[in-house]
Amino acid sequence: MSLRCLIVDDEPLARHLLTDYVTKVSFLELHAACASPLVALEALRTVPIDLLFLDMHMPELTGLELLRSLPRPPLVIFTTAHSEYALPSYELDAVDYLLKPITLDRFLRAAHKAYARHPISWPVSPPTPPPAGLPYLFVKDGPKRVKVRWEDILYIEGLRDYVTIYTHQQKIISLLQLKALVQQLPPDRFVRIHHSYIVALEGLDAIYKDKVQVGSRFLPISESYRAAFRAVIDRHQPGVA
Repeated sequence: MSLRCLIVDDEPLARHLLTDYVTKVSFLELHAACASPLVALEALRTVPIDLLFLDMHMPELTGLELLRSLPRPPLVIFTTAHSEYALPSYELDAVDYLLKPITLDRFLRAAHKAYARHPISWPVSPPTPPPAGLPYLFVKDGPKRVKVRWEDILYIEGLRDYVTIYTHQQKIISLLQLKALVQQLPPDRFVRIHHSYIVALEGLDAIYKDKVQVGSRFLPISESYRAAFRAVIDRHQPGVA
């Protein structure tokens, strides 16, 4: 199941950005993006909303006034350019308080916090390892587990408590630490090049002194992983400098 979301913000660019972010998260479902708090109130009266992305400064009603008017408010994440309202927002038991400009990284952390607080929340668990010899594993992607084949993975990016797995077909965001995932990957196919990146050897298009190229993306090789990475490359292709 997904969290049904309502965005309330009088700024068109902010609504567009939050709408884009919501569509990137598999366990979020956007009901509407409202420019007016009064329109939002009508939606909240007629449709069950699980999560509210709520701006603070708006005409007619502020975000705090709107939330206080609700007899049974949904989970709420405040979005604003004003840090001084953080304390009253938490007094209303807000899930999170996002300061504009909002990055995708920060949005994802807030979304996962909201999912964890909702009754449909799913437990944080390590990936399910396949029986020995099978060329895939299953990882959590919102409320479901997704099969990820080794041959499809290009690279994996870790950001705090979640990872993004980039494949030929899609990207999968999972609430999981990179160090837990790396233990499940076959070492003859994958190598860590940075505290935030694991690459598939077959996906490498070019290797430079301090970075690798995977398609159109360039990923850094950190100093602490450089020697081990070069050793792996030399074992697969002796003579690579």
